[in-house]
Amino acid sequence: MSSSDAILDFKGRVAIVTGAGGGLGRQHALALAARGAKVVVNDLGGTVNGTGGSPVAAQAVVDEIKAAGGEAIANGASVTDFAAVQAMVAQAVEAFGRVDILVNNAGILRDKSFAKMDLEDFRTVLDVHLMGAVHCTKAVWALMNEQKYGRIVMTTSSSGLYGNFGQSNYGAAKLALVGLMQTLSLEGARNDIRVNCLAPTAATRMTEDLFPKEMLEAFRPEAVVPAMLVLAGQDAPNRTILCAGAGTFEAAHITLTEGAFIGIGAHAPEALAQRLAEVTDRAGEQVPQSGAAQGGNEAAKGMAARG
Repeated sequence: MSSSDAILDFKGRVAIVTGAGGGLGRQHALALAARGAKVVVNDLGGTVNGTGGSPVAAQAVVDEIKAAGGEAIANGASVTDFAAVQAMVAQAVEAFGRVDILVNNAGILRDKSFAKMDLEDFRTVLDVHLMGAVHCTKAVWALMNEQKYGRIVMTTSSSGLYGNFGQSNYGAAKLALVGLMQTLSLEGARNDIRVNCLAPTAATRMTEDLFPKEMLEAFRPEAVVPAMLVLAGQDAPNRTILCAGAGTFEAAHITLTEGAFIGIGAHAPEALAQRLAEVTDRAGEQVPQSGAAQGGNEAAKGMAARG
């Protein structure tokens, strides 16, 4: 067995994958199970826009895992229901004794331009993507701290990182997950809880209408799975945003430029406007290790200017 095989060996690990009844979540669950993990396959079984529910999809994935010799159980909790999510975690512990991995994958779409979007559709998408991940993460957090081990994967999106017309609600929720990851990765580090984000490009039930037919095969969900396995593995990074699609993998970063000291005098607004290109110049930018880096940079430049 090579060292890379050992790193991505999930024997003895227990994983919860939300939204795992189809598409990307199904592939995540199958891949974890194939590498030895015991998997809780969570799926409400609703439509793409989040309505309805059925246990059929989750159970079908469980049956597929078991037919291949793996171990899995189905769960139909809505991630928007914290009590149901807590019960799901209790079910996992009762069946398998622990929870090592959480893949927050559940999601819905209610796309419209912001001008035409109903606020209820905005709230609902945030509730599923953001609060759903919050609920699931909160439900495993104490357990992972107690066992001093945890791997949590948030599913973000290029729509959140870079924007996408007609997806203001989805984009807002997806970038909020990056902010959640940034802080949880700091808070969990002392107990070896590593929190990362995955930004997939995949043709699934939610997105297949966005892809030209000739691209559907290249962007099949299976092509994203390697990134999830790396982020969920024993030697996973911490506080990393991996992007994946069609067999290509990238990393996204939220950076801070060197900036410039402008001062706080009466002419500061005009001075900033004149020097904005200097302030936004990306030469020498950094990826801060915490939010304190911004204030530290500002204080250092201010003190140097006052010299």
